[in-house]
Amino acid sequence: MLQDRIREGLLRNAGLTDEQIADAIRNERESGQSLDQVLVGRNLMPEAKCLEFFSDFLGLDYRPSLEGVSVPIDFIQNVPVQFARSHGLIAISAEDRLVKVATHRPLDVRPMDDLATMMESEVEAVLAPRSEIANLINRAYRHKADGVDEALGDIEDQDIIGLAETIDESEDLLDVANKAPIIKLVNMLLFQALKLRASDIHLQPFADRLQVRMRVDGILYDTESIPKKAQEAIVSRVKVMGKMDIAERRMPQDGRASIRIGDGDVDVRISTVPVQNGERIVFRILDKTTKVYSLDQIGLNEDDRKLIERYIHYSHGMIFVTGPTGSGKTTTLYAALNEINSATLNILTIEDPVEYALDGISQVQVNTKKGLTFAAGLRSFLRQDPDVMMVGEVRDNETADIAIRAALTGHLVFSTVHTNDSASTVTRMLDIGVEPYLVSSSLLCVIAQRLVRTVCPNCKELVEPNEQMRFKIEDLRLTIDQFPDGMVATGRGCDECFRSGFAGRTAIYEVMPIDAVIQDQIVNKRTASDIKRGALERGLRTLRMNGVEKVLQGITTPEEVLRVTQLDV
Repeated sequence: MLQDRIREGLLRNAGLTDEQIADAIRNERESGQSLDQVLVGRNLMPEAKCLEFFSDFLGLDYRPSLEGVSVPIDFIQNVPVQFARSHGLIAISAEDRLVKVATHRPLDVRPMDDLATMMESEVEAVLAPRSEIANLINRAYRHKADGVDEALGDIEDQDIIGLAETIDESEDLLDVANKAPIIKLVNMLLFQALKLRASDIHLQPFADRLQVRMRVDGILYDTESIPKKAQEAIVSRVKVMGKMDIAERRMPQDGRASIRIGDGDVDVRISTVPVQNGERIVFRILDKTTKVYSLDQIGLNEDDRKLIERYIHYSHGMIFVTGPTGSGKTTTLYAALNEINSATLNILTIEDPVEYALDGISQVQVNTKKGLTFAAGLRSFLRQDPDVMMVGEVRDNETADIAIRAALTGHLVFSTVHTNDSASTVTRMLDIGVEPYLVSSSLLCVIAQRLVRTVCPNCKELVEPNEQMRFKIEDLRLTIDQFPDGMVATGRGCDECFRSGFAGRTAIYEVMPIDAVIQDQIVNKRTASDIKRGALERGLRTLRMNGVEKVLQGITTPEEVLRVTQLDV
């Protein structure tokens, strides 16, 4: 029987026990889910290992990455985005009436049959991770109409008056068939934001309209204008989603919602503030289907990567990542934790909020109302026999003190702070009130970072710099002859990148190891500029220097580096 063969194959290849396999097969029968979904859903196997196993077992190709794949235009025209997203399917090539389709559900064949009918051609499955497929769907459908205009057209007066819908737990955004137009509109706005990779949606009331703005790659863009008459209903709908008080209009409120897209979860944090023309709403979007990056994918140069890899493998000490809000600190921390994650380590994190689920790592969400603060969480962690701990942020003396003492008593501790550069992190700890001798003996290394937008690969061109660009190049202390053939990379602006010339972001870094000289300076309470000046003499590469390297490589532009970095000491 096929099931018995799968059972033997799993036993041989996956290292699962008889009990685990029996449990998985029983769950498959009871839940109606396919075996691959049960194995991944119940954490019996990591997704990558599960896909590799089924690729061997079923003789299918496995693609760990879909970076740089272009989706056949026929697929985008014939297959609705809702279908692609809810079944996790995307075509990656089409030739001679054979379409290769990436899927993360090897045993779910029905959607494949439906797809063959839609495409009127043969379909061959290729296995790929869920996050890669979700990202490729977002990229492919970015410019296809997504129902916002249609939902706007559906808004009629009678729909707006009685809106007191209750929201299902974790509602599926794509399930809009029988929904009221207002609900459909809010769902479609969220869906549009996910397609554009937006981190925030702003609903800003004006005297004559409700303006929708989305933050993509750190920059706000105006997108839709919604008629003023729909404003109250939309605000009420959003409050229902966030489980807030619909009647309270004069006080700021916070809420959160979890929404489903196909089988991916998205967490949304919602904030409302009363302003002159109504209430202003901001959604912060955490798409849990996006992938967790590894250390070699986040923009580190070779020297910095080796340096960070060395310190994250220490058995104890404190590593800080610093930068303003939205500078990618959490991504860097997750990449570091992923690098050291293994069955031999007990890794615990306390975060506000938990942004992405990491396999094999215990993650705790801060809950201030219930008294679960960073400090309280850290205290309880010490009784959980940890090897590695990650604290979302050090804001006060209590958290800093516990974190640093934990680092001294044989634990590796990661955390973030909001400072401008690596040297000022050291002095921030002293300002908070931590004893200098504790800081100097526990701190291993400080990583400062910023995000810069990268030049759009679709419309990238090399140009001779005009006068304005020359001034910017001189501001970076560069000369034209340092650029290959004196030409500077810039984006012309196309449909792919909102005419901005930029698509995506990368990080620039300043990695400062705490050596014996800095330890002495900490004990003697020297200023941040003294510490930085000394570190520069001993070879520290600053944020701006790292940015300049990326300008010379044509990854970003002089304006971007000037926008996010300060003048070096």
